[in-house]
Amino acid sequence: MLQAQPNQTVSNLQIPTEEKEYDYDLVVVGGGIVGLTLAAALQDSGLSVLLIEAKAQSDSVMKGQAYAIHMLSALIFQGIGVWDKIRPQIETYRHVCLSDADYPCVVEFDNSDINQNDLGYVAEHKAILFPLQEFVKDCHNITYLCPAEVVNTQYQKNMTKVDVKVAGEVRTVRTKLLVGADGARSRIRQGAGIKTHGWKYWQSCIVAFVKPEKPHNNTAYEKFQSSGPFAILPLPGNRCRIVWTAPHAEAKALCELDDKKFLAELQKRFGNQMGKLELLGERFTFQVQLMQSTRYVLNRLALIGNAAHSCHPVGGQGLNLGIRDAAALAQTIQEAQARGQDIGDIKVLKSYERWRQRENLAILGMTDLLDRTFSNQFLPVVLGRRLVLWMMKRIRLIKIFNLKLMVGLTGKTPKLAQKVLEA
Repeated sequence: MLQAQPNQTVSNLQIPTEEKEYDYDLVVVGGGIVGLTLAAALQDSGLSVLLIEAKAQSDSVMKGQAYAIHMLSALIFQGIGVWDKIRPQIETYRHVCLSDADYPCVVEFDNSDINQNDLGYVAEHKAILFPLQEFVKDCHNITYLCPAEVVNTQYQKNMTKVDVKVAGEVRTVRTKLLVGADGARSRIRQGAGIKTHGWKYWQSCIVAFVKPEKPHNNTAYEKFQSSGPFAILPLPGNRCRIVWTAPHAEAKALCELDDKKFLAELQKRFGNQMGKLELLGERFTFQVQLMQSTRYVLNRLALIGNAAHSCHPVGGQGLNLGIRDAAALAQTIQEAQARGQDIGDIKVLKSYERWRQRENLAILGMTDLLDRTFSNQFLPVVLGRRLVLWMMKRIRLIKIFNLKLMVGLTGKTPKLAQKVLEA
């Protein structure tokens, strides 16, 4: 048995024996939110799962990363059974205000537009990660190794061999299916030779926490400026998370300002609807990119989350796409298992790829179009986008369609979410 070191989570790692064809049905590389969601979704599947995470604490936790959690993602977490642990630590938003620079037509979305109590939620990374970690630790079919590192993979017709380094020792495990959930720089994807398409944007995002003078009233804002989108997300404790998109040089210059000057610039974009702002903690920048893998699956391999795709943060779609990937893959392999099929066979995995690759491509295209259209001062484009906002404000069918797209209520709904909706 491998012994846990301080700040580690290490369960028993099964060592291959000649009598067993497989040591685990499924090995998931990447113990972030998306990888944990997949493992948790397989809690009652009868499949043995090994979850491998390289870092005891992610950069996202240390930087206080926060996300918009869409309704469909919340339904998936409810279907898994972890939502009750997440919900008390996050904030609800019931209103969304969409605006374009100084154009007076502001589109306001409300939870009553789709007959729901909430439109979505905003959560810090740790508020989702930690409950999921505790959840999988209690699942008898999941072995969770952290920190541990995959040092080699060998794909064969009937299995994949994975060399895992943990506590200074390397062990080889055999699995029917290897899942890459290890982020945009996925070593699993690169090692399998899967190509990607996409580009890095001319923009970076500045992220920071602020505390406004007045209540945020559970309202999220997406303010489009000439330099890029500017989002305000409500958090518990009357805090807000800002995601400020700007060209690289402008973002760098803004981050180099002292707090007083930065707050003055921030207040111009933020507006006066919540009074004066107080900056909380550090501010960080990250570069924005769009990426889509040419393949999501190979024989014995599947990719989920940022290992398969990444998009512009406008609309807060990124993490939500990964959560849907996890739910879709869990459903695909459980249905295959129920039919007596091999869960790692390419014919089984292709159905997951067809489901998610097309839906993700549509969202990636939407976020790219939004950013390019609203970060543009070419007069015909400006007039066109403002006409769309005018129509959205006045034509209910257009407004409702866009709202459902925004909160994840279009496309194929995973069974994890369906069972909550039907309950």
